Amino acid sequence: MRGIGGPLLCIGDLLTDVGEENEQEGIEKTSPSSSLSDLNNNALPHLTKLFQENYDHLNSALNATDHSWTSLTLKLCTSLDTANKLVQSTNSNVASLLEKVEELEKIVKRGDSAIAATKAFYVAPDNNSSALK
Repeated sequence: MRGIGGPLLCIGDLLTDVGEENEQEGIEKTSPSSSLSDLNNNALPHLTKLFQENYDHLNSALNATDHSWTSLTLKLCTSLDTANKLVQSTNSNVASLLEKVEELEKIVKRGDSAIAATKAFYVAPDNNSSALK
């Protein structure tokens, strides 16, 4: 039913087209850029509020008779794309943190093993010397 119907079906077509463009371009799986890091730090608290405002404006425009819904739909799609990039950046950061935590766990285990070996070394001679007395 692509391209048939009123504004809602056209919006669905637009969202489908945006999804197809992303598939054709391919989503890069490289490390996040500094702009995404800035986005992580600055936009996170306001992202939900911004999305909700854009969504409310779009719903109001769809209920009205003018054609402002087209620009609002594009704005909402841009917001969704930004949110997608934010999620990808967050996933990348989480994976990096997980690797670092695993490395730290290995270091702590080696430290614990070294401490246990040192305690065993110093405890054993004291027991032997006590037994000789």
